[in-house]
Amino acid sequence: MMKNAFLYLCLILLPVSLYAEDGSALWLRYQKLPENVAEQAVLDITGLLIRGESAVIKAAEEELRMAMAGLTGKEPVAVKKSGRGSRQSEPPEAGTLVIGTADHPEIGVLIPQKEVEQCGEEGFLIRRVVTRAGPVTVITANSDAGVLYGVFTLLRKIQTGEPVSALSIIERPAYRLRLLNHWDNLNGTVERGYAGRSIWWNREEDATVLAAQYKTYARANASVGINGTVLNNVNASPDALKPEYLRKFAAVADILRPYNIRVYMSVNFSSPAILGGLPHSDPLDPSVAQWWKDKVKEIYDLIPDFGGFLVKANSEGQPGPQNYGRTHADGANMLAEALKPYDGVVMWRAFVYEPSGEDRAKQAYTEFVPLDGKFADNVIIQVKNGPVDFQPREPFSPIFGAMEKTPLMVEFQITQEYLGFSDHLAYLSPMWKECLDAITWCKGPESTVAKVTDGSLFGHRLTAIAGVANTGRDVNWCGHHFAQSNWYAFGRMAWDHQLSSMAIGREWLKMTFSHEGDFIDPVLTIMMRSREAVVNYMTPLGLHHLMGWSHHHGPEPWTDIKNARPDWLPRYYHNASSTGIGFDRSPSGSNAVEQYFSPLREMYGNRQTCPENLLLWFHHLPWDYGLASGKSLWDELCYRYYGGVEEARFFQKQWDQLKKFVDAERFTHVQKKLKVQTTEAVWWRDACLLYFQTFSQREIPAELERPVHDLDELKKLKFNMTHHN
Repeated sequence: MMKNAFLYLCLILLPVSLYAEDGSALWLRYQKLPENVAEQAVLDITGLLIRGESAVIKAAEEELRMAMAGLTGKEPVAVKKSGRGSRQSEPPEAGTLVIGTADHPEIGVLIPQKEVEQCGEEGFLIRRVVTRAGPVTVITANSDAGVLYGVFTLLRKIQTGEPVSALSIIERPAYRLRLLNHWDNLNGTVERGYAGRSIWWNREEDATVLAAQYKTYARANASVGINGTVLNNVNASPDALKPEYLRKFAAVADILRPYNIRVYMSVNFSSPAILGGLPHSDPLDPSVAQWWKDKVKEIYDLIPDFGGFLVKANSEGQPGPQNYGRTHADGANMLAEALKPYDGVVMWRAFVYEPSGEDRAKQAYTEFVPLDGKFADNVIIQVKNGPVDFQPREPFSPIFGAMEKTPLMVEFQITQEYLGFSDHLAYLSPMWKECLDAITWCKGPESTVAKVTDGSLFGHRLTAIAGVANTGRDVNWCGHHFAQSNWYAFGRMAWDHQLSSMAIGREWLKMTFSHEGDFIDPVLTIMMRSREAVVNYMTPLGLHHLMGWSHHHGPEPWTDIKNARPDWLPRYYHNASSTGIGFDRSPSGSNAVEQYFSPLREMYGNRQTCPENLLLWFHHLPWDYGLASGKSLWDELCYRYYGGVEEARFFQKQWDQLKKFVDAERFTHVQKKLKVQTTEAVWWRDACLLYFQTFSQREIPAELERPVHDLDELKKLKFNMTHHN
C-alpha cells in the first residue's frame, strides 16, 4: 500500500502537461493562446452579462468561463444587472459580452428583433456593437440552444486565432436534425467500432465518472452543432425497450439535455412479439400498433424530449414489415403514428438488399422509389451515401433526387470500417463533400445531394443528416488522434455543408495541436491527400468490397466461403477473369446506370465518358483497355496501387519531421499508427496485384519495386476477428 501511495504522489507531482495531451479533451483543450495569436483573437472581454436561467444557458456560461480562463489566463467577471424593471436603456459597460435570447430587453436594445428572426430555431447572431459606453459583444438567438451554439462559435474563432474585433455573424444550421448513430450493443461491444468498447452500455464505473465523460461527449458534440444521438446499434436488440435499459436512456438524456442533444433509439421491428407476447408484429394489426403506442408513452414518461426511432428493417436478416407482406411505408407509418403526439420522428433506413441474382446496388432504389409520397410526414428515409456500403469510393446513391415527395437524410460512416479502422489516417471530409456536392440532375445542374437533403430543393421541413460514430472507451475517444478530425468534420459539415474540407481541417488542427504554420501546412496536406491515398492502395479505379471476410480488415479479393451469400464476397464485385475486371452496370450489364438522371446515366453508362475513378464500378473492362494516361488498365492499376503506398510513406516521413511541434505522447502515438498504415498499404498492394495478376497474366511494370509478399502466404493469413470489438 505504501508503494502505491508513493507512486500516486510521484504521479500527481509530475508536470500536468504530460497528461494534458492524451487526446481526451478532443478539440476543446483551451490551451493558453500564443501571444501573437492572442493579440488579434481575444476580445477585450472584461465581463459577462448573462440573460436566462435555463440549464442550456448555464452550460453556455460555464463553457465561456472555462474556455476564457484557459485561453487567456483569466475569467471575465459577472456584470451585475437588475431585473427587467430596471433602466434597460442603459448600455452595458464597455468590454461586456452579452448572451441571451432576443426577447430580453437588454439585448433587444442592442440587436433589432427582426435581424434575429433570420436565425431560425437553432441559429444565432454574434455582433460587436459600439454603444455610448463603448464596444460590447452580443451573442443572441431565438432559443437557448442557439445561444449555446453562438458561444461555441465565438470560442472556436478565438481558439483558431481569427480576428474578432469587428464580428458580425448570422448562422443557422443546414439540417434540422444532426445526429450521431452509435452502433453500440447492450453487452458493451460496438459493431464496426475501433476505439474500444461502448461508452454507454455494460459499464461498472462510478456514476460520477460516467457523468463527467458523458458531459465531455456532450460538449464536443454541441461545439460542432450535433443535436441528437442514437445510443444503440441499428442491429437492435428488443431488450433495449425493457425498463432497465429505458432508465439508462433517460439517465444519459438528463446529462446531454443541457447541451441541446436529444436521445434516440434503434428498435427491433419484432419487439411486440418478442417482448409483448403478441403472436406476430404485423404493422397493420391494431394490437401491434397499440403495443407500440403504449411503449412510446412509457418512453416519453421517462424522457419527455425523446427524439424518436431509427429502424433497420428487412435488411441483413433484421425483421421488418415485409415479413408480413407489408411495405416499408406500412411499417414506418405505424411507428410514426405512435410518435406523432410527442413530436417524435422515424428514421427508416434504406439499406436493403437480398441474396439474389440482381445487382445489389439497385435494390434500395427498386424498393423505396415506388413508395415516394406514401410515408407519414414525421418519417424520413435514411440513405447511405453510396448504393452499396460505405466503400472508400462510391458514386452517390441514385435514391437522392428520385423521391421528391419524401424527406431523405444522408448517412455517412465516421468510423472507418472500410478505410483501415483506427489504424489508418484517413480524413473523410473530402469523401463526404464529394457526395454532398454531387449533382443529381433531378432538377438541373443545381440539384446537388446537399440541396436534396437539406430541404431547399423540394421544400421539406423535416431534414436530417447522420454519421455512424467512431467513439469508444479509448482515452482519446477514437483510437487514432486523427480520427477525431472525422467526428469534428462531420459536425461542422452537418451544420454548414458549404464549408470546405480544408477550412474544417485547418480549424481542427489549430484547436487540437498547434497554431504554427510550419506544422499546419504539411499536416493539412497529409489530411487532404489521405482519403485518395487509401482509395489507391485499397480499391482504385472504382473497385470495391475487396476487404476481408466479415471483419473487413485487410485485403481478401480471393475469399470464397462455402454457402456464403455471393454479395458478401469480393468476387461478386471485382469479377476478375482472364478477359478483364470490374462490375458491368452499363446498359449491357445490370443497367444500374438507368437509376440515375440524364446526363449521368449516359455518362456512367459509356466507358469512354465514365469518370476513371468510377470506371470499374460501372464497367467490366479488358486488361489492355487504354486509359487517359496512355497506360493499359493493368498498368494503371499497378501505378495506382503503388502510388497509394508511396503516399503512405510520404505521410510517415512528413510526420517524422514535425516532432518539435507536438507533445511526445501524441507524436509517438501517431508515428506508430503511420508505420502500421504504411505496412498495411504494402500488404494491400501486394495482395491485390498478385491476385489479379493470376488473371491478367501480365507483369508489373519494371520501373516499380517488386512485391515483398508471396501470394500463397498472404492467402494463409487468418485473423481471429469479428465485426464486434
